Amino acid sequence: MTIGSPGPAFAQDPGTTITLLSTRDETGAVVSRVRRTVLDSGLRVITENLPGVRSAAVGVYVGVGSRDEAQRLSGCSHFLEHLLFKGTPERSGLEISASLDGVGGEFNAYTAKEYTCYHARVIDEDLPLAIDVLGDMLTSSLIAPADVEAEREVILDEIAMHDDDPDDVVHNLIAEHGWSGSSLAKPIAGRPDSIEDLTREQINRYYRRHYLAPAMTVAAAGNLDHDEVVAMVVKAFGRRGFLAGAATPDPPRRADRARGLRSGQSFVRRPIEQFNLLLGVGGITRSDPRRHGLAVLNSALGGGTSSRLFQEVRERRGLAYSVYSFASSYSDAGLVAVSAGCLPGKVGDVLRVSRQVLSDVAAQGLTEEELARSKGQLRGGLVLGLEESASRMHRLGESEMFHGTLRGVEEILASIDAVTMSDVRELAAKLFSQRETLAVVGPE
Repeated sequence: MTIGSPGPAFAQDPGTTITLLSTRDETGAVVSRVRRTVLDSGLRVITENLPGVRSAAVGVYVGVGSRDEAQRLSGCSHFLEHLLFKGTPERSGLEISASLDGVGGEFNAYTAKEYTCYHARVIDEDLPLAIDVLGDMLTSSLIAPADVEAEREVILDEIAMHDDDPDDVVHNLIAEHGWSGSSLAKPIAGRPDSIEDLTREQINRYYRRHYLAPAMTVAAAGNLDHDEVVAMVVKAFGRRGFLAGAATPDPPRRADRARGLRSGQSFVRRPIEQFNLLLGVGGITRSDPRRHGLAVLNSALGGGTSSRLFQEVRERRGLAYSVYSFASSYSDAGLVAVSAGCLPGKVGDVLRVSRQVLSDVAAQGLTEEELARSKGQLRGGLVLGLEESASRMHRLGESEMFHGTLRGVEEILASIDAVTMSDVRELAAKLFSQRETLAVVGPE
């Protein structure tokens, strides 16, 4: 049973703490509790207490990503992510890495189009160390000129590595073509020319402009106490006046409707043996109430080995080894696409069969068996995915960044169960009646 009343962080008074969700077992004992504190500075701290585990995961979510960059700063968010591991006045880059390695912790970061995340997972007694290291990095990075030059070469190597991977190339290609003229079209890692041109002063200004308390959420889950975590955060992030001043948290990015996906075809030649294809249409935004219906639809289309695409393209016809569908959602855009890799002589058949599958679902919807199987797959994936502290932490952080509220697991499961045959059919008909975008990477 879940009790509580989730609310948006930007509507919560600074300097206050509220309980968002409490989950109790059949005896009435609390088995998890989610609480949120909004500091006077606008920094959010949200935690989930999981008494039955010995681990703790903490992540810092910063509301800036590749789509926030001016054209001349393309790749700056990702470049900065690398540099925050290189040193502060208190720790060298080696000391930052060694501090978490020395306690067997997991420590990493990633940049997305609309946010950046720095995260660690440790045993519960080492959570103060993890929070202190993250606070030091996020508030006090030196961005030393020598580190900028060294990391510039690393990132250029990373871009070259991605450029050698046809799967990465085709995903960048469909974004570049489908959202041409939009900030979503830019590759997260940047372009070689933009990385070569970025200066230490530009990166440091970007850091100081965007890495502010109201744009950050600290999320933690595991065997922890909320008030103790808040005290750790205040100490770790209070360096050099970072938490000084008063502000409200930045609200989530929202849009009333999704921007369209530009139709057409784009092709990149690579000296490889097979073609990588993405056949896509415009999707829905992250906050669209139909997102659970889309999850059910996507699962049935290409979410596993029992899906229509896998059965029709691979099992019955042997046209491709890899075939699946996916849905990506952002604050103001979305993409639903079929991905396949096949030999050159099978491209036409793969596209023909894939288009037929999409057309059939748009016209007739799913079968009762497909609907039940897709819901079961989503329910199981959700529950099993929350078995560890890191998954719980990411759920907290992303909910705060993207929605400003937190829904209970039971509520989400109920929303999945509530999806009907007509919901899926209407959504499929609307999505797959759009003009398609085709991106291809191949040998000719």
